Amino acid sequence: MFFHLLFALLNFESTLTVTIENCKSNKGKLFIALYDSEKAFMKEPQAISKKVVVIENGKAIIQFSALTQSEYAFVFFHDENNNGQLDKNIFGIPTEGYGFSNNAKGVFGPPSYEKSKITMKVGLNKTAVKLNY
Repeated sequence: MFFHLLFALLNFESTLTVTIENCKSNKGKLFIALYDSEKAFMKEPQAISKKVVVIENGKAIIQFSALTQSEYAFVFFHDENNNGQLDKNIFGIPTEGYGFSNNAKGVFGPPSYEKSKITMKVGLNKTAVKLNY
C-alpha cells in the first residue's frame, strides 16, 4: 500500500474510492460510470471506466485508480432486478435507485457535469454519495 501511494504521488496519479450508501436492498448490482469531461458526461460509450459491483449491508464501495486528471464526474444506479439497465416508468422517471457524484440533482432531468464534477488531489481521494429513489 505504501509503495502504491508513493508511486501514485511521484507520477501525479490519483485513486478515487466511492462509497454509495442507503441502498434499500442487497439484491441486484450497482453500476457506475466515470467521466473525465463535460463533452463525454452521461454518454456511456465515452465513460473512461465502468464497473459493476455487489451491494453488501446496504452500500457499495468502488475504487478507480491511475486517474491523472483533476476533475471527474460519475453516474450510478442500483439494478435491483439484475436486467442490466436502469428501469424507468412510462414518463422516463427511474424506478430504481440512481445518483450522481456530489449528490448532484437536476431540475427536470439529470444534473450538469458542472454540478456533478469532483476535484481530485494527487493520491487518495474518497467520496460518499447516496442513491435517489
